[in-house]
Amino acid sequence: MPDGVAPVEAARAGAAAAGRPRHVAIIMDGNGRWASARRLPRAAGHRAGVKAVRRTIEAAITSGVEWLTLYAFSSENWGRPAEEVADLTALLKHYLRHETAELHREGVRLRIIGDRDRFGPDITAEAARAERLTGANTRLNLVVALSYGARAEILAAARRLAAEAAAGGVDPASLGEAEFAARLTTADMPDPDLLIRTSGERRLSNFLLWQSAYAELLFVDTLWPDFGTAEFEAALAEFGRRERRFGGRPG
Repeated sequence: MPDGVAPVEAARAGAAAAGRPRHVAIIMDGNGRWASARRLPRAAGHRAGVKAVRRTIEAAITSGVEWLTLYAFSSENWGRPAEEVADLTALLKHYLRHETAELHREGVRLRIIGDRDRFGPDITAEAARAERLTGANTRLNLVVALSYGARAEILAAARRLAAEAAAGGVDPASLGEAEFAARLTTADMPDPDLLIRTSGERRLSNFLLWQSAYAELLFVDTLWPDFGTAEFEAALAEFGRRERRFGGRPG
């Protein structure tokens, strides 16, 4: 039996009922182009992007999506101009400090994946506080990827397994996909059913590479600050029209 059969069966079993995705992941792209088109500084685009985050969270709750993962800051984003990185980190700190209470009132559980320590102790502390406050909420699981890179995540999991094997804790011959996935930062999360990228770009940009093996990919031209309820519902409708076979025979 091929190694991928068991995970595929698990994915089938966990697929959302009635053509609705259980887990939606979004690469939020286009803030800079949105600002440039309006002759505004890039920081204005990022602030407008925060409003789109609010709309998307509300749309996810209304539609019954259980998990929403947002790619907010990639590990590669540290290479942007220092001024823009400073604007982004300040906006992130403001969001964690001032939006967490509203997320909690709405029953949203916030979780952060990625190398949060690179942002410094202030943001690390705010992130931990937000996760503690919202930890028991069940209406929506909101996952924010910060200083995240899928290759680094996969490499870290491989190193962890190698160390365990060297110490005699695991038998390499017995390892399968489930054991590897258990070492990822998303170990207790369902894989994305639908992955959306805004702004017309058509690449994954090092986002959830392992987890998105069987995700439906949707690339939309809308710039992220213009994304909202209508666009989210249109994406769910497109998902509902697709036939998910997980590598099986056509229907």
